[in-house]
Amino acid sequence: MAVREVRLFGDPVLVSRADEVVDFDESLSTLIDDMFDTMEDAGGVGLAANQVGVLRRVFVFDTSHQEGGLRGHVINPVWEPLTEDTQTGKEGCLSIPDVSAETTRYETVRLSGQDRDGNPVGFVANGLLARCIQHETDHLDGVLFLKRLDPAERKAAMGVIRASAWFNK
Repeated sequence: MAVREVRLFGDPVLVSRADEVVDFDESLSTLIDDMFDTMEDAGGVGLAANQVGVLRRVFVFDTSHQEGGLRGHVINPVWEPLTEDTQTGKEGCLSIPDVSAETTRYETVRLSGQDRDGNPVGFVANGLLARCIQHETDHLDGVLFLKRLDPAERKAAMGVIRASAWFNK
């Protein structure tokens, strides 16, 4: 297991759609383990494979610090909202350091996908875990949370990005 480099805003892999996983092999298990290590090292609650430069539809998550939270991974995730109710809250991204903004997401979603062995998995999530599922699945579709912001918030976020040391290397 290893900590991998987190790709940052501006890297084309972050706006590329990840490919469906068809091979459930040792390299997939290694990727998942490395993603957990990377997410923990960076202090995140979720991480999509393209954030470490791998275009495979996999994400890991850890909301276990909250009551009722979970830790796990999902391969080939698909989610659907269970109601039209939404939540708005601060959202950030390991690939866009120092930027967070009020983002609206569905409050409750049903997730389905597969585990590292190809077995079906699924559950209903709300709150932070629902937000995480939507955020990480967006990543796998090549969508950054900045696209979910209203124009004024997006403009402010872009100003922070353009002024940041990591972006101007």
